[in-house]
This record gives sequence, C-alpha cells and structure tokens, in this order.
Amino acid sequence: MSNQDNVPHQKSHKTAIIVGAVSAVLLIILGFLYFKNKSEMQVLVEEMTEEKDLLTTEFESLALDYDSLKTNSDTLNLLLEKEREKISQLIEEIHTIKATNASKIREYKKELTSLRKVMRNYVIQIDSLNQTNKALQQENQQIRRTVSNIKTSYQKLEKEKDNLAEKVDIASKLETYNMEATGLNSKDRSTTRASRISKIRICFTIQKNITAEVGEKEIFLRVLRPDGALLYHSKDDLFKYENKEINFSSRRVVEYGGDELDVCLYYNVDAGELTIGDYTADIFADGHHIGNMTFSLR
Repeated sequence: MSNQDNVPHQKSHKTAIIVGAVSAVLLIILGFLYFKNKSEMQVLVEEMTEEKDLLTTEFESLALDYDSLKTNSDTLNLLLEKEREKISQLIEEIHTIKATNASKIREYKKELTSLRKVMRNYVIQIDSLNQTNKALQQENQQIRRTVSNIKTSYQKLEKEKDNLAEKVDIASKLETYNMEATGLNSKDRSTTRASRISKIRICFTIQKNITAEVGEKEIFLRVLRPDGALLYHSKDDLFKYENKEINFSSRRVVEYGGDELDVCLYYNVDAGELTIGDYTADIFADGHHIGNMTFSLR
C-alpha cells in the first residue's frame, strides 16, 4: 500500500479519536452537570421541606397563642373558637401538601401573616375588655363598700332607734303605788274571812307620767290563790303579755290623762273558791306589769 492510500485512513482515524474524545468530554460534562443539578435539587427539596416544617411549627405556635387568650365575652369566645378551628384545619392541610409546592407554601405564609394580624386585634380587644372589667370590678368593690357602710350606718341607726324606743317605752311605762286589797262580804263590808268574802277589791294609784300615752287604758288584774291557782271566770278572759295570751281575773277601762289616777278593780268570788292563806295580786297595763302586792285571808 502506498503512502497516499494511508493518508485518508490516518485522517479518518484521527477524526474518530477526536470525536470520541469530545464525546467523552461531553459525557463527563453532562454527567457532572446531572449530578450537580441533582445535588442542588436535593438541597432545594430539603430546604423547602424545612420551610414547610417551620411553617407548620409557626401555625402550631399560633394555635397555642390563641388557646392562651381568655375572656368573659361570649361573643369574643365564639370568634376565637372559629379562628382556632381555622388554624387546626390549615395545619392538617399543610401536612398533606408536597414540600415542593411553592405556590401553596406562599399562600399559607400569607394566611399565617393574616391570622397573626387578626390575633393582635383580638389581643387589643381582650386587653381593653379586661381593663374595662377591672375598672368595673373596682367600681363594684367601691359600691359594695359604700353599701356596706350605709348598711352598717343603718343598722347602727336602727339599734339606736330601738334603744331610744326601749327607753321611751320604759319611760312611758305606768307605775302604781298605795296598793290595797280588801275582802268584801255580801253587804260590801270588809272582812278577812275567806268563807265570808263575796268579792275582792284591789285599789291603787297610777303615778303621774308625762311621757305616757294619754287616753283610754285597759287595766288587768290577776289574783293567785295560796296554791298558785288563778282566780278567773272564763277561759276566754285573755290579754296579751310578753308575746303570749294569759287569763285575767278582772278588767277595767280607765281614762288616763297623764296625772295621778286612783283605780279600783273587783273580782266576784264563786262559792267555795277561796282558801285560807297568802294571795298575790298583779296589775297590768299597756303590755307591762305595773304593780304587785300580797294579802292574807283567814
């Protein structure tokens, strides 16, 4: 073979070598670019995954912040509960999306920013409401103290009024003196023989009292025998004394004008009613016990 025939062959061989070398270089470059791009994509995916996890954490933190908000307003509590439900739903949605879904991640970031603004408004409202409630509580405490002071003053005045009324009642109480007991026979002659007495007369003087109420006064007489039995004619003969009704032996209405007044009351004796011994006579008026004496029959 001549040298001229080898020249094209050598050129063809060199071309093949060059082409092969270039192809090898291109493959190397393409391989390098592929692995580099894959590595970069992996890093990007990891970054987006971290971003998704961070976004989830921020939503969960926001949910806890909403849970910490407390108020006595039913309206605000209802609105807060709706926001909590919304955040919970968004957290569930974030868990379901792919980390590479950048558009969705951006949407949730915007939603997070919006929810934070809403929360700040609620914090301001709750703080204002708490301040108002605090002021109202202080005002209520002041009102309660004022009412308590008024109540104490009223009770004190009522006590003073009762004490004054008691003093007036004591001062206006009628009093008697010069009490005398006389047994009378059928001819109205005095006797101390129990078997001969047909009536008992009790006389006394009501003292002068300018504080006592004037007008008609019911005077009641109770006479007790030596055995403690009350002399009376009817179970219906009753008057009030110390919040209860008791029987009386005799009763009389007198006109009292504030000056001294002589009064006598009589008790008609039933046959065989009297016994020998010491008797007690008690006088009552205006619900008070105003006189007492003892006398003896033989």
